[in-house]
Amino acid sequence: MSPRTPPWTDRLRHVNGIRLHCLEAGPESGPPVLLLHGFPEDSRAWKKQIGPLARAGFRVVAPDLRGYHLSDRPAGVQAYRIDTLLDDVVALIHSLGYTRAHVVGHDWGGIIAWALAIRSPEVVDRLAVLNAPHPAAFRRELRRAEQKRRSWYVAFFQLPWLPEQLLPLLGRYALHGRPGSFSAADLTGYQAAWSQPGAASAMIHYYRALVRFGNVEGARVQAPTLLLWGMQDVALVPELSEGLEEWVPDLRVVRFPDATHWLMRDEPVRVSNLLTEFLA
Repeated sequence: MSPRTPPWTDRLRHVNGIRLHCLEAGPESGPPVLLLHGFPEDSRAWKKQIGPLARAGFRVVAPDLRGYHLSDRPAGVQAYRIDTLLDDVVALIHSLGYTRAHVVGHDWGGIIAWALAIRSPEVVDRLAVLNAPHPAAFRRELRRAEQKRRSWYVAFFQLPWLPEQLLPLLGRYALHGRPGSFSAADLTGYQAAWSQPGAASAMIHYYRALVRFGNVEGARVQAPTLLLWGMQDVALVPELSEGLEEWVPDLRVVRFPDATHWLMRDEPVRVSNLLTEFLA
């Protein structure tokens, strides 16, 4: 494999009535690890983690979530309800030939990962979350002014058509990690994905469905959990990484004082090492 050859293969997986495009790497006999991206990225968000995890012996699968990049984009807000997103992940695990997997999620992928561990603990072996709030902690912080202020975009995304028109601008604005975390090629690639027919609406429907249909009920997580948190996140208050033990008894929290919301891009080597150690 040349230095320029990506350490993964592209696959289309048929799950839950749709096709999910996945980046897959590592030995098929290895323990499965799902990497779930967030808004407004796609499976390429994990490009610095796929190789190290695969070389450590894990079977790594990073899907484009429904509506994103090369996966199918069902029409309508209801297609992006949290229960449907969870069903996608469970079906993906089963389509790979497993009954359970390690699950890693960032941003929206982390929201899905938390909810999966709460609703379907039988399919989650170990859980790792990067800068995504546990649902009970988020409800707690939304009672305070600072998190309400930072969550302004959720209300904005409830508007018709305007968020879709502004997504190229908002997306590029959102993707601001530390200098050098996103290359020009990264931003161009994401912009091309957002410009596909129906892509902008699909991505924003996640937020519309969350408001209209609600989040998963419950709070307790049984799986051993690693929470990685970039403390310079402009969308999520640092207090969301605190006081989780009543809901997540088997928890380790690692905070990165100088990292942003885009933790796995700001600190790719350390994040990869922490995930490899935790999932082993």
